[in-house]
Amino acid sequence: MLVLPDRDAAEEAAEQLSADHTDLGELEIVRDALAGEDDAEDAQWLVVVEPPEEGWTAALLGALDAVAAEYDGWREES
Repeated sequence: MLVLPDRDAAEEAAEQLSADHTDLGELEIVRDALAGEDDAEDAQWLVVVEPPEEGWTAALLGALDAVAAEYDGWREES
């Protein structure tokens, strides 16, 4: 899962990953409000990435890290 600062970043990251790594299938974008916060400004956006059939490879995890960093986010293991 990628954690990103806003919806635009999440959508762009998901598009980039889908284009570059078709084996990831459909990616889900989810809003994750911070605990106790109702303000949309305090939300993070998640790109949920399921492992491909052959599983995670170091190269694929590196690509996820690079895309997350490009959009000022990070990768979290779920």
